[in-house]
Amino acid sequence: MAEKNAAKKKNSKIASFFKGLKSEIKKIAWPNRETTLKQTAAVVIISLILCGFIRLIDVLAQLAVGAVSSIF
Repeated sequence: MAEKNAAKKKNSKIASFFKGLKSEIKKIAWPNRETTLKQTAAVVIISLILCGFIRLIDVLAQLAVGAVSSIF
């Protein structure tokens, strides 16, 4: 009998969790298409800029290592 009540209580907690989850998801202010496209473009542009910056640092590091290794 105690096992049955424990299982029922556990199922009740799980159901309560998902009901709360559903109500919280309804509160989310989802962005519209225009906002999503603008933010996606911003992320892509910033990613490309950072990619170029990291590539520049890599090339400079390779040149520095090459210069140091040619000395020895």
